[in-house]
Amino acid sequence: MSERILSISGLRGVVGNGLTPDYLTRFAAAVGTIANQGTVVLSRDGRGSGEMVRHAVISGLLATGCRVIDAGIATTPTCGVLVTHLKAAGGIQITASHNPIPWNGLKPFSSEGSVYNQEQGEKLLSVLNNEAFNYVGWDQLGTVETLDDAAGPHIARVYELIDRDQIKQRQFKVVLDCNHGSGAVSTPRFLESLGCEVIVLGGTADGNFAHTPEPLKENLTSLSDAVVRAGADAGFAQDPDADRLAIVDETGRYIGEELTLALAADYVLARTPGPVVVNGSTSRVTADIAAKYHCPFFRSYVGEAHVCAKMKQETAILGGEGNGGVIDPKVGYVRDSYVSMAYVLAGLAAAGQKLSAWADSLPQYSIVKNKITCPREKVEAACQALKAHFDSATASEGDGLRLDWDDRWVQVRASNTEPIIRVIAEAPENETAEALCESAMQIVAEAVK
Repeated sequence: MSERILSISGLRGVVGNGLTPDYLTRFAAAVGTIANQGTVVLSRDGRGSGEMVRHAVISGLLATGCRVIDAGIATTPTCGVLVTHLKAAGGIQITASHNPIPWNGLKPFSSEGSVYNQEQGEKLLSVLNNEAFNYVGWDQLGTVETLDDAAGPHIARVYELIDRDQIKQRQFKVVLDCNHGSGAVSTPRFLESLGCEVIVLGGTADGNFAHTPEPLKENLTSLSDAVVRAGADAGFAQDPDADRLAIVDETGRYIGEELTLALAADYVLARTPGPVVVNGSTSRVTADIAAKYHCPFFRSYVGEAHVCAKMKQETAILGGEGNGGVIDPKVGYVRDSYVSMAYVLAGLAAAGQKLSAWADSLPQYSIVKNKITCPREKVEAACQALKAHFDSATASEGDGLRLDWDDRWVQVRASNTEPIIRVIAEAPENETAEALCESAMQIVAEAVK
C-alpha cells in the first residue's frame, strides 16, 4: 500500500512509494490550472529528495502555462509572503513538515499567501481527481525565473512588528536549532541582524536531520544542553520548514510549543489589544492572556486553514496553534517561526527579564496528549459516551468533541489520516490532566468495543 496522504491542505508521501514523479506533476498541474496561467512561487525545505520533487512540480506548472518564480530553499512562511509580495496567483512549498527523511510533500498557497481554505482545497482535489488539467500548447508553455534573497521581503515584514534597536541593545546570545531544515538558510542572518550572538545547530539545509524533526521535548535534549553550555539567553528550535517554533529557556528547560503562542500573545496584546484566534486543541493559557487584556477570544477547528479563516472572519490581530505556530496577518496568514522569535526577543528586551521568569509569570497548566484506535464509524458513539459521562462540562461539537470546566478541559477528535482518536486533556496540575485523559480513554475504549 502506497504511503500518500492527500487532503485540502496538500500532499505528503514517501518518496518512491506513493510520492512519485508522475503524481507530483499532476498535483502541480492542478495547482497550475487553478492559477490560470498566472505566476506561482515555488520553494522547498532542503530535503534530499527536494530536487527531484522540484523538477516534477516545475513540469506540471510549465505545462499549464504558469510563470514559475523559483525561490530555492526557503521556509514555508517565506513562500507565503512571496506570493503576496510578488502579487502571484499562488505558491507551492515542497515540504513534509516534521515527517521523517523518506517523506516529502507539496503545500499549496492561494493568492492571499495562505494555505488553501476548504473551498479552494476541494476545487484542487476535484481538478486533480478528474484530471481536468488546463494543459497548454507549445507556444503557451510557462517560464522559470530564479529569485535571489528569497527571505528578504519576509524578514522586512517581521522587522515592522518590533523595535529592532531595543532588541539590539540587549545583545542576546541565542542557540538556534535548524536541524538541517530550510530555516538554516536565513534564520541565523535574521537573528544576527537583531544584534544576537547566534550558535547554530544543524546549520546546513540538506535535510539530514540530526534528530527526529518534530520539535518536541524528547527531541531537543541537544538544544537544552547547548543553551546551558553556552550560557545563552534562549534556545529556538524550528521544524524542517520553519513554520513552527519550540523554545528552551536560559536554564535549559524546554518551555515548549504551547507557550510560543502564549508568549507572543502576552507581548502583542499588552500593546495592541484585539481579537485572538486559536484552534480547539490549544492550551487555555492564551485564552487567559486574552482575558487579562480584555480581548475577544475565539477557537476554530484544528488546522491552519481553519485558524486563518476564523481570523479573517473575526478580524483577529493574532492567531495560531499550540504546536508552536504563530500567525500574524501583518506578515501573512501563515504560521511563522520568525514572527515567534521576533516577539519573544522583543518581549525580553522590553521587560528586561529572563525568559524563565516570563514563562513562569504566565498561567500554568499541564497538557497531556494520547491516542486510541477507533474506526471512523464509531467516533460519534465515542463522543456521545463522553458527553453523557461528563455531563457537568460545557460541550463544543463539530471538530470532534471538546468538554470544558472552569479549570480544565478534554478534547477528542478523529485523525484525518489514521483510524485513531486523539485525546488531549489540560488542567492546572499534571496529575489532574493525566487522570482526565486516562478517564476519557477508558470511556472511548468501552464505547467502541
